[in-house]
Amino acid sequence: MNINYSMPTRVIMSDGCIAANGGLMRSLGKKALIVTGRSSARVNGAYADVVDALTANGQDFALYDKVMSNPTVACAYAGAAVAVSEKCDFVIAIGGGSPMDAAKGIAVLAVNKVAPSDIFSVNVINALPIAAVPTTAGTGSEVTQYAILTNDAACTKTSISSPELFPRIAFLDAKYTKSLGKDVAINTAVDALSHAVEGMLSARSSPISDALALDGIELISECFEALESGTLTDSVREKLLLASTLAGMVIANTGTTAVHAMGYSLTYFHDIDHGRANGLTLGYFLEFVSKTEPGLVENILRAMNKKTVADFQKALDMLLGKHEKITAVQIGTYAEKAFNTKNIGNCKVKPSKEELIIILTKAVG
Repeated sequence: MNINYSMPTRVIMSDGCIAANGGLMRSLGKKALIVTGRSSARVNGAYADVVDALTANGQDFALYDKVMSNPTVACAYAGAAVAVSEKCDFVIAIGGGSPMDAAKGIAVLAVNKVAPSDIFSVNVINALPIAAVPTTAGTGSEVTQYAILTNDAACTKTSISSPELFPRIAFLDAKYTKSLGKDVAINTAVDALSHAVEGMLSARSSPISDALALDGIELISECFEALESGTLTDSVREKLLLASTLAGMVIANTGTTAVHAMGYSLTYFHDIDHGRANGLTLGYFLEFVSKTEPGLVENILRAMNKKTVADFQKALDMLLGKHEKITAVQIGTYAEKAFNTKNIGNCKVKPSKEELIIILTKAVG
């Protein structure tokens, strides 16, 4: 048995965890750049809690609140310019995956001179320290070493990866997810589910990552009815947030698979939410894997309390509703793009380009 597992982020989860543990941010630096979207962090209270903690610590801060959904390379450069001009020496990310991805890119660019053409190939050996405050239960970016940015040159989304991008501290407070609409709650939950499932389908899975994945899958599956009805109690929100972080711990060590590779084109070309894009193909990819690794898929289904892949697909369809439809020509193009990604090599059961076409056709054809 050969296992290599790493999780350097300190995770603190409780109601009011920033107020109770904000002093931990003193060790990160003297002045923070708070990275967030235009309004959500103010609505859910996370921004105010972070500001109160920094003020109590005697730390100064600046704000960069121009992060859009699926942040661009230009967004990261603009934020880094603010960090440099304001002399910030650490970064606090508040929000869902987009602010956290942008914050990680900013943390790199603030201390490294990198040409835009080289940003996805740079060897990151230094970055500003990061604290993360997730306000959605989906990406798990608060415990990963990945920054996913829109790569217009390649017409897709591409990652920057480095151990330096693991947040030093992650503050998990489920009350920050209360302002999420039903669709966002579903899409982020499905994103987390795809991380956990893909982690088990990854060639880099291990007994440790599988244990975390199965826990995450079970927790999310217990919330299916609440997500469908849109009646999320505090307990359900806590389950989803915990599951998202567990799933993030999984992919930090396993990476993702063909599901993400296919989903990136659906997001880039059709503006389909990332979590939803993953969900559209997840069940059909699981069906593909089951033909070669039925025992593996049975373990995943058991954690969901489902007997068949068809049962799982039905549950997904109840959450996602009517699938988008795209043309056969587009499907061929997206299958080609997905097949040429490193995600395919990370699959325990590697699909051919033709098999990717079949999966995409079932999902959105």
